[in-house]
Amino acid sequence: MSKSEPTRVLVIDDDVAVTDMLRVILEPMSFEVVSSASAEDGINAAHRLNPDVVVLDLFMPGMDGWEVCRAIRKFSKVPILVLTAMSKPGMVVKALNEGADDYLIKPVASSVLVAHLRNLSRRARAEKEAVESKTRFKFGNHY
Repeated sequence: MSKSEPTRVLVIDDDVAVTDMLRVILEPMSFEVVSSASAEDGINAAHRLNPDVVVLDLFMPGMDGWEVCRAIRKFSKVPILVLTAMSKPGMVVKALNEGADDYLIKPVASSVLVAHLRNLSRRARAEKEAVESKTRFKFGNHY
C-alpha cells in the first residue's frame, strides 16, 4: 500500500448509527470505510476485501464479536480493533485472547480512535514489508 492510498477499514457492527458516525469521522482522515451490519457478512467481507484494519463490536445478534475474531484469525492476520461499550476487564482479556489486537471503549475521542487505527495499520504494513523483503532476499538474485 502506498502512502497515497487510503487505509481500508472494515467496520463490523450491527448499529448503523455507529458505522455512519465512523465513516464521517474516518473518511476525511484518509480512511476508506466499508461496513458490515452482521457478523457473517463481516467475516465474508474480511475474506473478500482484505482490509488494512477491522473495527469490531462485540455484541451483535447471532454470532458475537469473540466468534468473529476467531473466525477471521483462521484466515487472516489483519489487525482487529474491538470498539465496544463494555469496559469489564474480563471482556478485554477475552477479546485479546480470541485474537483482537486492540480494545477501545465507546465513546472514544475521534483523535484517539484515529491514532489507534493508524498505529495498527502502520505495524501491519511494516510486518508485511519485512516479510516481502525477506522473501525477495531469499529468492532474489544476489551477487
